[in-house]
Amino acid sequence: MNLPKYRPLDFPVKRVDVREAPGGVRYLRSEPPLAGHAARITDRLVHWAQAAPDRTFMARRERLADGTTGDWRHISYGQALASARRIGQALLDRGLGLERPVAILSENDLEHALLALGCIYAGVPFCPVSPAYSIVSEDYDKLRHALKTLTPGLVFASDAARYGKAVAATVAADLEVVVTNGTLPGRSVTRFADMLATDPTPTVDAAMQATGPETIVKFLFTSGSTRLPKAVINTHRMWCANQQQMCQSMPVLAEEPVLVDWLPWNHTFGGNHNFGLTLYNGGTLYIDDGKPVPALIGETLRNLREIAPTVYFNVPTGFEAIANAMKVDAVLRRNLLSRVRMFFYAGAALAQPVWDALHEVQESEIGERIVMGTGLGMTESAPFAIFITNPNVKAGYLGVPTPGMELKLVPLEGKVEVRYKGPNVTPGYWRAPEATAECFDDEGFFCTGDAVRWIDESDVHQGLKFDGRIAEDFKLGTGTFVSVGPLRAKIIAAGAPYVQDAVITGINLREVGALIFPTPAVRRLAGLPESAPLQQVLESPPVQAHFQRLVNQLADAGTGSATRVARLHLMHQPPSIDKGEVTDKGSINQRAVLQHRDALVKALHEGTLAFTIVPRPEPS
Repeated sequence: MNLPKYRPLDFPVKRVDVREAPGGVRYLRSEPPLAGHAARITDRLVHWAQAAPDRTFMARRERLADGTTGDWRHISYGQALASARRIGQALLDRGLGLERPVAILSENDLEHALLALGCIYAGVPFCPVSPAYSIVSEDYDKLRHALKTLTPGLVFASDAARYGKAVAATVAADLEVVVTNGTLPGRSVTRFADMLATDPTPTVDAAMQATGPETIVKFLFTSGSTRLPKAVINTHRMWCANQQQMCQSMPVLAEEPVLVDWLPWNHTFGGNHNFGLTLYNGGTLYIDDGKPVPALIGETLRNLREIAPTVYFNVPTGFEAIANAMKVDAVLRRNLLSRVRMFFYAGAALAQPVWDALHEVQESEIGERIVMGTGLGMTESAPFAIFITNPNVKAGYLGVPTPGMELKLVPLEGKVEVRYKGPNVTPGYWRAPEATAECFDDEGFFCTGDAVRWIDESDVHQGLKFDGRIAEDFKLGTGTFVSVGPLRAKIIAAGAPYVQDAVITGINLREVGALIFPTPAVRRLAGLPESAPLQQVLESPPVQAHFQRLVNQLADAGTGSATRVARLHLMHQPPSIDKGEVTDKGSINQRAVLQHRDALVKALHEGTLAFTIVPRPEPS
């Protein structure tokens, strides 16, 4: 069998030690131990400011008056350290600290980055709050909850006009608000430029020296589904240990990485994984103001035509858009593939047709494939925890624990839950002792709620593959157990490129159903004008006919009631951020959708929901 050729990439972590315990419990460690690492992330900023002061740390395109973007504005490592000292001094002058941290409401930008570095340098915790809580939400409930949990002493919002309504609704009148641009009617604001103009004193350097591995760097809120989001404590120890773990599992990251990245810093993938690997390894991060949505993907493609990353991170919808664009865009193909060593996705399942399309373009352009890295992690693990062991990856593969991590595999409710222990695991949730206690077992392992299986039970060194979320799985009324993760992945793969995500229904009922959230590509099926409402598109005969064929195919592939999709409905209403139905990365929260759309699910299974698609009858 001839294996495909890949651009060379090292996989040093390939073997695990497995320890058996009573009750079918197993413990896994990788064979290489965790190497020494920095005590605090600030040490890496100081190191690179001295070793490579003129190297670009971060860059972003300038905003022009007409709303478009212009040339790149660069911040060097030397400038980043100098700015961090100035901003850190300004924060200390205000008496900010653990009980009065900094809340950052706005998106990724250079000011956000410098403010974060200033907080880290001065030992003042900060929290990047999801911008969606301010600019998408209509009730601001999650923003209020975040601010109540944090009790910030300062709030930053880059654009006063963009965030003004949210600030007016949620931020106390006596709380200092810092903005980069604009004014807030009836309220005084501090200019970010004024903080940046603060002269540093020995006090700020002493404050930095007083920080250590257990110092809290920041808080990151969980996405929040059926409950309000929790603030995950992130320490220097967590962040630095995890960056060292990443370098040992993915040595390519230590080679002055260049990133073109849109992933939001309020989420652990963008804010810890990618921001952190840039700073830890002396890399350069080009802030991408695009996103994998129709209105903004053009900006991402523009940036990738100009800046050649060495590693590239995205979510499945982003890779799908890039795969389609590369088929017809020679400049994009040539630049993106010129020096990239690894692609990496997280957040949702990557459909096999998208994977195949990427490999086809790569082999045609450069004669080899780019490894698609993947694994498993979460906000509470800083986030990197498990990574693949070789380039021949299939959808759902996770791999083995990163050095320094111990996994505990616990049989639970017919599945196997993976639990984490290691220096990169959070000590808990801020101001939530009960929630913290609930998430750790009696041996101190963090209970993830993620289910896993062996890739090959006869060869544990290949590692694990994903088996869904234990909390998402359910039983039909017959008592038959439905494994949601694999079934959902099967629907997305079979429905590509027209299925964005699927929510599996049928709890305590006699058959399985699915709510389908379509991709924008579904409009091509309808043959209607681009201005046609999505509901009209989804109810058009060509779209209905296509999904009739899909549900027939899925039903035929089912081996029983738990794997046979018996009815589906196409969703024209997008998932709600206010109700926790979707995360910042675009992943659908199964439980939240089912909770908030209970009436629709009932109508689907009662046969009273219009445009329900059912498969042709099973042969007698």
